[in-house]
Amino acid sequence: MTTDSISARGLNRATLARQLLLDRVDVGAEEALRRVVALQAQQPASPYVALWNRVAGFEPADLDTVFGGFRAVKSTLMRITLHAVHVDDYRDFRAAVEPTVRGARLGDPRFRASGLVAEDADGLLPELLRLAERPRTAGELTEWFAGRVGPDGDKLVTACRMLRQYAPLWHAPVAGSPWSYGSDKRQLFVAAEADARPRLRDPEAVAAGLRALIRRYLAGFGPASVADIAQFALVQKGRVRAALDDDLVRLTGPGGEVLYDVPGGELPDDDVPAPPRLMAMWDSTLLAYADRGRVLPPEYRKHVTRVNGDVLPTVLVDGHVAGVWRIAADGVRVEVGAFHPLPKRTWSALETEARGVSRLLTSRDPGAYRRYDHWWDKGLPVVEGRVLGG
Repeated sequence: MTTDSISARGLNRATLARQLLLDRVDVGAEEALRRVVALQAQQPASPYVALWNRVAGFEPADLDTVFGGFRAVKSTLMRITLHAVHVDDYRDFRAAVEPTVRGARLGDPRFRASGLVAEDADGLLPELLRLAERPRTAGELTEWFAGRVGPDGDKLVTACRMLRQYAPLWHAPVAGSPWSYGSDKRQLFVAAEADARPRLRDPEAVAAGLRALIRRYLAGFGPASVADIAQFALVQKGRVRAALDDDLVRLTGPGGEVLYDVPGGELPDDDVPAPPRLMAMWDSTLLAYADRGRVLPPEYRKHVTRVNGDVLPTVLVDGHVAGVWRIAADGVRVEVGAFHPLPKRTWSALETEARGVSRLLTSRDPGAYRRYDHWWDKGLPVVEGRVLGG
């Protein structure tokens, strides 16, 4: 243990290095996912855009293969949100967030409106998992649920969705989907494999899972505070403090706060350059901290993170959010809106990035983020904008 100090810029560079955003690395999609720990994945294209930003010569077919073989799995995990994680991490991560997910889903009034309580869900889980030994549609699961608890219209559908999100289910790849997984109406669900399935409600498994999650989080996002870890996982700070291992390194942050890190965690020099990047929607780097100012300047937060929780595709310049981007109206080029003036050399670098992300999206689905264009239409504080690439 040490008490060395680290600057705000040092924290930014540590995050970028561990998230593979200082230089694209020559690794496969599976190894990249392990290294970045978790990719927020409620928008199916986002894990692909996220890895394109991080992997040299990224080929989307590589990630297709990893998803198709369930080496990477998509499930409700941290912050009660869909994440793509490596299958070897799933059991610990799901165990770690068990109390949070259970309370949020089985304690939700919409679940209880079906006439069920959490203990009823426990009784239904074994049968649900047997049913989902092969991929099932939401409709099939709802039909099964109705047969057990009785039809009740919209309340039944919502309650089944809550149970589905609580259960150790993975999203299954959908044939013909450009990003492995289907839209809301074309989703498939399958039971987590037996050897990856967490022991739900087992206190020892929950505690061990949280210890494992903390170390994996610090390896990919550290150094970080107790509040940061709690924000990433959406668990109580007291649980985090109780799960901190004795061998973790301690640092003093720029505001005097205590930060924790894994021994040997990468800490680049403050002056290492950070190239521009066009980040995915809901990129985990923007959401992994209680203090999001590490990457997202406070004055831009409300413009990037919208009132309903949408987190727009962002432009990173010198390691910090400097604007937003979208596919242009022609469906090929990229429109970049900067929140402050950018130098010519930055625009030149963004031109190259725009060509790359345009090729990625247009090869599969250029409209992947189109439904979020309304935020642009409602107004963003763009002071300089250009259409690039194509």
